[in-house]
Amino acid sequence: MRGVAIMAIMLHNYCHWLKGIVRENEYTWQQFKFDELWRLTLHPDELLPMHLVSFFGHYGVPVFLFLSGYGLVKKYEQGKLPEIGLWRFIRYNYLKLFRIFIVGFVAFIMLDAITPSMHRYAWTEVIGMLGMFANLFENPSHVVWPGPYWYFSITLQLYILYRLVFYRWRHWGVILAAIVLCWIGQLSFENDAVTLERLRYNFIGGMLPFGMGLVLARYEQKLVKDWVITKSPSLIVAWAVNLMIAIAFCFIFSSSFGNWLWVPALIVWGTIPMIKLMPERVLNLFVWLGTISAAIFVTHPLVRKFFVRPYIQDDLYAGLLLYTVATLLMSWLVKKIIDQIPSPKL
Repeated sequence: MRGVAIMAIMLHNYCHWLKGIVRENEYTWQQFKFDELWRLTLHPDELLPMHLVSFFGHYGVPVFLFLSGYGLVKKYEQGKLPEIGLWRFIRYNYLKLFRIFIVGFVAFIMLDAITPSMHRYAWTEVIGMLGMFANLFENPSHVVWPGPYWYFSITLQLYILYRLVFYRWRHWGVILAAIVLCWIGQLSFENDAVTLERLRYNFIGGMLPFGMGLVLARYEQKLVKDWVITKSPSLIVAWAVNLMIAIAFCFIFSSSFGNWLWVPALIVWGTIPMIKLMPERVLNLFVWLGTISAAIFVTHPLVRKFFVRPYIQDDLYAGLLLYTVATLLMSWLVKKIIDQIPSPKL
């Protein structure tokens, strides 16, 4: 799942910069964007894959948030770790994220400083980026640069929320209440794009997939039977039907604001059967991509700067192919650097 999610994010963050490619509804929702996607889907051309990746690719982030929630339960509730205090928990998880973040961030700002249209940070924004709380600032889309790095802040927020709330009170009702409250909070600002964007940059926007991960990890023995992991023909059909239903509902729910807020759940739902249906060789490729997904995440904004301008309106697929090849190679090298940084200890 990590491999699928990181490829979606990587391709999305390139394609949505290109001329003539439909843009996504990510932090705010605008009807015309979905209408344009629907028109292009009904009248497809050779750029349809780029339109689809541009519009839906950012949903790789909810998949990672789902996996984060799942992993926290497995590690801190069902593993053999003793209970740890709040500060120790925050320190460990901050440093775990920081060792990934800092390698990509330093490389990016050095390249950014010698290329046209350099981003100028205020000193408070630098502190916010390094401290992983830049999402809390006003107009976070103008503070977080490179843009994809907003993920570090929302992840740390959800980690802290988990330790403060969900680790202590483990009833599924607590998670459901949090999801509903966050949904209502976003629903209330349909006509206030500035506030809605700020909410969705922070834990309120990520609570749904994160909560799904917590619930699945705690109740999967009851929800998932042994037969689910088999490869029987009837089960393959069931996975295929689930995937088609998830895809259909992703389109349907993306067409209205209230339903759009639930699309991350459909994305998680659809990703699971997609993985189950993959041939073994394809699955092995995505498993490998998952092992370098952290490096891909911090590296792809750096590589994008080399290719997006020369190919922004002509030879779009050539640019995308070069960007993909360069990103994967650079990410493999960056992972070697990250691996040299000592991991934090609990």
